[in-house]
Amino acid sequence: MNIVFFTGAGISAESGIKTFRDADGLWEDHSIYEVATPEAFERNPELVLEFYNQRRRQMYEVEPNKAHVAIAKMQEEFQVDVVTQNVDNLHERAGCKNVLHLHGELDKGRSSAVDGHYVDLGGKAIQPEDRAKDGSRLRPHVVWFGEAVPAIEAAAVKIQNADVLVIVGTSLQVYPAAGLIHETKANCNLYYIDPKAEIPAELSRHIELINEPAVQGVQTFEEILRRKLI
Repeated sequence: MNIVFFTGAGISAESGIKTFRDADGLWEDHSIYEVATPEAFERNPELVLEFYNQRRRQMYEVEPNKAHVAIAKMQEEFQVDVVTQNVDNLHERAGCKNVLHLHGELDKGRSSAVDGHYVDLGGKAIQPEDRAKDGSRLRPHVVWFGEAVPAIEAAAVKIQNADVLVIVGTSLQVYPAAGLIHETKANCNLYYIDPKAEIPAELSRHIELINEPAVQGVQTFEEILRRKLI
């Protein structure tokens, strides 16, 4: 059985990582247009770099939660893939082996000029004077608003091959990522874990809603899965 977990900010929030989409529209007191667009980086690279340096430090101040760990443990019995919208490394630190990051990774930097030139940061900060191998300014390996999502095709392939798709902690409002749910094959079983989970209006197939936070919801999913396997 091939289980794909499609995860969003809600799973990391239970470890203490703040999300983009708070009610005030700000992220750590910044507008996304100040810190999460290519134009912002051109305009004020020092601010943008420090913003992501802080996010990287925060990432190492928290630990994977029981949802991350439970997903990793399922690898012992099933083929498990994770497609995540999150840029943190909590899935990997919990032991997940097959993780695809749609929107980049906080612990990597990349060339601001050439695709594919990546640097593993190992928790270190990016300084304004840091350069990639091609000589361009080193920037966070994060997909900013207005940029393409290079991993979207690889993610679609993983979801097309899923026997079970489990959506955890995402509003299904951010495109193109939200459209991945439509890549599932006809006999794929769909589950949606989120306290505010609702059936997407455009989805014509059955999806089982688990209206719980990530930690409790993943446990509930496991219980449902075990019952079906008996």
